[in-house]
Amino acid sequence: MAQFGTVFCDHFAIAHFTDGAWQEAAIEPLAPLTLHPASHVFHYASTCFEGFKAYRWDDGKARIFRLDDHVARMQKSAASLCMPVPDADLLAGMVTDVVANNVDDIPAPPGALYLRPTLIGTLQNIGAAAAPSTEATLFVLTSPVGDYFEGGARPLKLLVDDQRARTTEHLGSTKTGGNYAAALGPTLDAKEKYGVDQVLFCPDGDVQETGAANFLLISDDEIITKPLDASFLHGMTRDSILRLGADLGYKVSERNFTVAELLLAASTHEAALSGTAACLSPVGCLVYNGEEISMIDGNPGPNVEKLRKALQDIQYGNAPDTHNWLTEIG
Repeated sequence: MAQFGTVFCDHFAIAHFTDGAWQEAAIEPLAPLTLHPASHVFHYASTCFEGFKAYRWDDGKARIFRLDDHVARMQKSAASLCMPVPDADLLAGMVTDVVANNVDDIPAPPGALYLRPTLIGTLQNIGAAAAPSTEATLFVLTSPVGDYFEGGARPLKLLVDDQRARTTEHLGSTKTGGNYAAALGPTLDAKEKYGVDQVLFCPDGDVQETGAANFLLISDDEIITKPLDASFLHGMTRDSILRLGADLGYKVSERNFTVAELLLAASTHEAALSGTAACLSPVGCLVYNGEEISMIDGNPGPNVEKLRKALQDIQYGNAPDTHNWLTEIG
């Protein structure tokens, strides 16, 4: 399987917002978009996206994981950027139609079809720095992907940055490319200087998230993670893990905690990053003030594995979907 996110299906879904209304969506052969150089997205970053997956079961049908929740989150992202908000039925229909069109391209478990709805502002106006784009294009890409952890989940090493935030506070919960760009420089610097995989952003000592994933502390009986606010992304995998954790008997503690508390917990707690691509990734080591601190013994722990398996069993059809997270296609 090629590198994650570099292979695409032959068709995609696309719709346009013009004259104050969304036009009818279509499934078209995948091809480059034609955009005017003055398009709003190029100059004023009017763009947001989603990322989630569809799975093909033994019955040959596809199941999309948490479709309605991802549609709702994209609507919130669009609204926060003052962009035309896609109708829920329009966006959900585009996703289901393109998945149905590409069911045969979905790899067998542990593979999946990665789904990337994207909204961009297309108004041709380079003078609109203080005005929203009144025209937009919405499209849904599909990408067959394999197991993110070939050969098993490798424990990650994180640099703990107790000064900087990942992005601006009021747009932290918006899934827009600018947030990822803001985290890229610090992450690349940290990789070069400390050999880490990601930066755990903890502005003023408040533990938040990495550049592309939420952060969780996990013991044998408790899951601890930051409560939802506008400063960080409200991850769907995070939410799924918390709900499944409660089902499995874990105490779920959504509370603020500091870098000092994190370092004290390192000897007794597992840690993990949650996200669509990698599901739940174990954290083996923290780097803080030049010192490496192992999470317990630095190896993937049983609680992270237990929670990841609980989620993937639902996605692959090996456990009942008691939360009604799956949308059947075909």
